[in-house]
Amino acid sequence: MNPLTGLYTAATALRNTLFDRGRLASRRLEQPVVSVGNLSVGGSGKTPFVIALGELLKARGIRFDVLSRGYGRKTRGVLVVDPDGNAADFGDEPLLIARRLGVPVVVGESRYAAGRVAERKFQPQLHILDDGFQHRSLARDFDIVLMTERDFGDRMLPSGRLREPLSSLARADAVVLPAGLAVDHPALREKPVWRIERKLVLPNMPSAPIVFCGIARPEQFFAQVRAAGITPAAEIVFRDHHSYDRSDVERLLAMRVKLSAGGFLTTEKDAVNLGSLQADLKPCAVAALSLTLDHPTEVVDAILTGIAERKPRS
Repeated sequence: MNPLTGLYTAATALRNTLFDRGRLASRRLEQPVVSVGNLSVGGSGKTPFVIALGELLKARGIRFDVLSRGYGRKTRGVLVVDPDGNAADFGDEPLLIARRLGVPVVVGESRYAAGRVAERKFQPQLHILDDGFQHRSLARDFDIVLMTERDFGDRMLPSGRLREPLSSLARADAVVLPAGLAVDHPALREKPVWRIERKLVLPNMPSAPIVFCGIARPEQFFAQVRAAGITPAAEIVFRDHHSYDRSDVERLLAMRVKLSAGGFLTTEKDAVNLGSLQADLKPCAVAALSLTLDHPTEVVDAILTGIAERKPRS
């Protein structure tokens, strides 16, 4: 095992112990916080889950905002996401969430500071904390953790992709698993388990497209595309959260000519990172990931009940 894995594991355990014992403080916002997070690095579907949960809350008439670090942005401090803005200012995932949900999304290194701004500006009834399981400096009222099949056999960073061990699921109020995944693990026993179905929604497609993406698990996207009956002319991988520039577009256009491809296919997140450059990749289809929760009414009821059952707020 990589010796750095042992050091990382020890440091993570120490940090969690300090929070558990109150040696490190968690600050509390005025309104409840529902955290959506995971144990591994990327690729568990947190952003589609936040969007799906947000749609359910909107259907109940609940006012909420989304708090995020704004990973990959080039700005600092607390900012309210402008849906017409760009990924460099706000981060690709917060921008996508703001566009899809049409609710306030606030980014900041301190999610507590972001939440305070949200409460002053928007008077929400609750906050959704995006990628919040490890952000323990902000107190939360309900912790949702998304898991993939790979997580149950993975190792801690940097040998594997786990940011925390499976034993950390003890802090979760609910665990989300893919539909059809059968897992019998001690960490899941006596823990509510919710199921999600992921579906790739494809628009009108160019023939033999060049399929490209810069996401955490590109192989999953490519497999979904092929399963939909599409035969790509090529599959191109960029790093996760890749910020596209003119040279990337020229490379893709040159490949299209070389392979006689009919056009391009990418993800919503990549479309956000392409910005105005997407107009040069014609035709460029954008695949949307649709996520459906089993028993959605019960899920929202469980969250609201869990919030109400917390100790009186100080």
